[in-house]
Amino acid sequence: MKKQIIKSWKLLKKMKNEINKIIKDTNYFLKKFIDNQNSSHLINAMKYGLFPGGKKIRSKILIDIGSLFSINYKTLIQIGAAVECIHAYSLIHDDLPCMDNDKIRRGKASTHIKYGESTAVLAGNSLLTMAFEILSNKNLDLSEKTKVNLIKKLSECSGHQGIAGGQYLDLNYEKKKVSRNKIIEMEKKKTGMLFSFCCIAPAIIKNKKNLELKFFENIGSDIGLLFQISDDLIDYRGNSKIAGKKTGKDQKKGKATLISLLGYNNAVKYCNNLVINITGKLKKYGSNSKKIKQTLEYILNRDR
Repeated sequence: MKKQIIKSWKLLKKMKNEINKIIKDTNYFLKKFIDNQNSSHLINAMKYGLFPGGKKIRSKILIDIGSLFSINYKTLIQIGAAVECIHAYSLIHDDLPCMDNDKIRRGKASTHIKYGESTAVLAGNSLLTMAFEILSNKNLDLSEKTKVNLIKKLSECSGHQGIAGGQYLDLNYEKKKVSRNKIIEMEKKKTGMLFSFCCIAPAIIKNKKNLELKFFENIGSDIGLLFQISDDLIDYRGNSKIAGKKTGKDQKKGKATLISLLGYNNAVKYCNNLVINITGKLKKYGSNSKKIKQTLEYILNRDR
């Protein structure tokens, strides 16, 4: 038992070190990228919503999947930076009074509280478009065809078929009786689509066939679902100071979640089964897939 605890502690420490490196490298790239642009009245609000940023779990998944294909770390960091811009844009808009009306994000005042609603909307829009600037940049060492394919996929994941569409369903389902399948569909759009991009991007870079592309797209969708349920578990029982945002909101707003439908313990079981299914599917990619399993376990157990 003692050996198992020590082993778990060492794995957690290693995971945190890996994530901290990704955070440092991603933020360095983004700060340099922004500094090389012409200044504007929106830059400060953009930086406020973007930095210091969260735990970069999406970038970690991207790098984990990228390691299966031996893709250059620097390339993955640049693509991950684009993903973080999309994520930051979605959070800025998600916090607006017309959406979830959250005043705290990542342990500080939400962007619209700090800069006003109109500036927050425009800063979010600017981060969305900056993601595509990053992917089309000449310093990203990929073919033009690959860049176009990445931009196309990220566009799909960000718009009405993905994040925006999922956010619409999330708002529309409040205080309504919603089936499990509809909740899963909503969460896979709202959260899963960006994780899908993180998983499919390395396969796009390696010019894999449609069957393998679909495989990784589905893996990412399941990882996103795991992340969203885990996030809902934090909201249900988590500590606001640790989470960096107010908890207990979902119940008050009548949000449609798997916790509200299945109960806390059954939602945890559902997450554990997701981890087993995802890691089982990835076993065929050998020992490198172990990194992904460790990341999934970190997602499941974070901040609770």
